[in-house]
Amino acid sequence: MNERAQGHGVCEFLGADRIEGPILVVERARDAALGELVEVTDQYGAARLGRVLETGERGALVELWGESRGLSPHTVRVRFFGHGFQAPVAREMLGRVFDGLGRPRDGLPQPVAEKRVDVNGSPLNPVVRQYPHDYIETGISAIDGMNTLVRGQKLPIFSGAGLPHNELAAQIAIQSRLAQPSEQFAILFVALGVPHDTADFFHRDFAVNGILSQVALFLNLADDPPAERVITPRAALSLAEFLAYEHGYQVLVILTDMTNYAEALRELAGRRDETPSRKGYPGYLYSDLASLFERCGRVAGRRGSITQIPVLTMPNDDIAHPIPDLTGYITEGQIVLNRELHRQGVYPPIDILPSLSRLMKDGIGEGHTRADHPHLADQIYAAYAQVQQLRSLSSIIGEEALSSIDRAYLAFGQAFEARFLTQGVNVRRTVAETLDLGWQALSRLPAQDLTRVTPEEVRAYYRGKLDGQEEMTDAERTDAQQSADPA
Repeated sequence: MNERAQGHGVCEFLGADRIEGPILVVERARDAALGELVEVTDQYGAARLGRVLETGERGALVELWGESRGLSPHTVRVRFFGHGFQAPVAREMLGRVFDGLGRPRDGLPQPVAEKRVDVNGSPLNPVVRQYPHDYIETGISAIDGMNTLVRGQKLPIFSGAGLPHNELAAQIAIQSRLAQPSEQFAILFVALGVPHDTADFFHRDFAVNGILSQVALFLNLADDPPAERVITPRAALSLAEFLAYEHGYQVLVILTDMTNYAEALRELAGRRDETPSRKGYPGYLYSDLASLFERCGRVAGRRGSITQIPVLTMPNDDIAHPIPDLTGYITEGQIVLNRELHRQGVYPPIDILPSLSRLMKDGIGEGHTRADHPHLADQIYAAYAQVQQLRSLSSIIGEEALSSIDRAYLAFGQAFEARFLTQGVNVRRTVAETLDLGWQALSRLPAQDLTRVTPEEVRAYYRGKLDGQEEMTDAERTDAQQSADPA
């Protein structure tokens, strides 16, 4: 055994006291640190990594990131490194595919590390955080128009089993653009506990669409150890912090599926005989998720930013389940996928009524998207809420019993779902195209019912017939738009 100098540096032990599944106990390692990186080498020289889970007078409890099959307590060598797991980070990692620990999965050599950083990140003084602003255009109307994504925001997608959240996540990664194309933009796509065919889909889709050069793809597969799944998002976020805060990149991090991450936490907690909380998840689920989601934002004095889109599947479509429930407390809104819209063939099946982007107001309007955007989004939301009430009413009394204005609202609802919400997997829309589609849908309603937009905006963008007027010509509409939006 090598003595550790004052509790720091590398310390090695020959033999362990016992091995139980992925848990290894070394009673002599009483000065090990919680979370310390450990390397376990078998009698044939094969090494496995792990970390210290518990430490104290009875020694150290080590969790292996892999199988313990073939390990003998009497022949293993256990090396304690004196520090936590440090991920290599480099700009060359863009365009590459890695496993959950940041090791190449694409058959190419390991990129030369510019730096090694602790995967748990460094504490960030809240005083230096800047309020998020400036939107990111995803090319998806239901997001850009109604739940705009803002740089530095964390905006999760709540989905369910069988819904197209993987397709939506890939489409966002492929289509996302900055309002200022001169800025450096990078995407970190993190797949957690996904099947092999899903991992192949992500890799193939990015390559075919030509964006792989600006994407770092971290793939943790379903048959990888759950302990590795807990490290994967932390390794990716370490790279994101390096790119954003040291090299000025605007970084978009997409994490899918966070439910698999939470399941891995629950499995590991069970192995350690921890007292379970709601639905069997550990009591620290909230703080653990917060330790990931809070690693984003904008920092004073740094040009870059980190924006997060975590994707999670709600068990039994239950939005009150601990995973979406706790996620909602930490993040700034949510995008909710709707199973009924999916059955109707609407893609992406985003339900705008329970969806919300709490920072949207700071990234839209004059100087950002278009001056009419805030009022238009409010008007669409109010009108679509009225549609849902009328659909419930018509299912009871019949549509023929509704008034002409009620039927106009139903026509608006159909047009909105068919033309605004629905777009192909490979269809990208600009914000201006999205807003124009919103006005086209609203033009199914009488102009006097549009109380949340200004008269100038109605004259500029409304495509129906105004009271006492014929429909405007294209030249008249252009003049009105310039008057309504001088920017």
